[in-house]
Amino acid sequence: MQNNNPLSPHIQIYNWNISSLISISHRIVGVINIFALTLICFWIVAIFFGGTTYEIIQRILESFFGKFLVIGITWSFSFHMLSEIRHLFWDMGYGFELKISKITGTVVIIGSFILTILIYLIGRQLI
Repeated sequence: MQNNNPLSPHIQIYNWNISSLISISHRIVGVINIFALTLICFWIVAIFFGGTTYEIIQRILESFFGKFLVIGITWSFSFHMLSEIRHLFWDMGYGFELKISKITGTVVIIGSFILTILIYLIGRQLI
């Protein structure tokens, strides 16, 4: 007799919650941050070498795609930082209750966007 029921929660029957969304996003954003830091290091090396390499990178960063990339990387670092603070509190034994977990997950998501906007406004010297 064949058992058609999966032994573990399957993606079609699993109910997503905010903690699993934050956890998966935290891991994905961590990988993105590794690539972002690599790009930043290449940019710094290009500054030292000067010349055409730096000018090409500068033109890319001044384009719409470049600005989108910089804002995306800023959000990525903001999200990862706030999620890491959430994990730090978990490591200390706080915030495991379901209600608190949902609140802190929402704070991470909304806070990352607010922090990105604040960083953008400070960078443009608007505040």
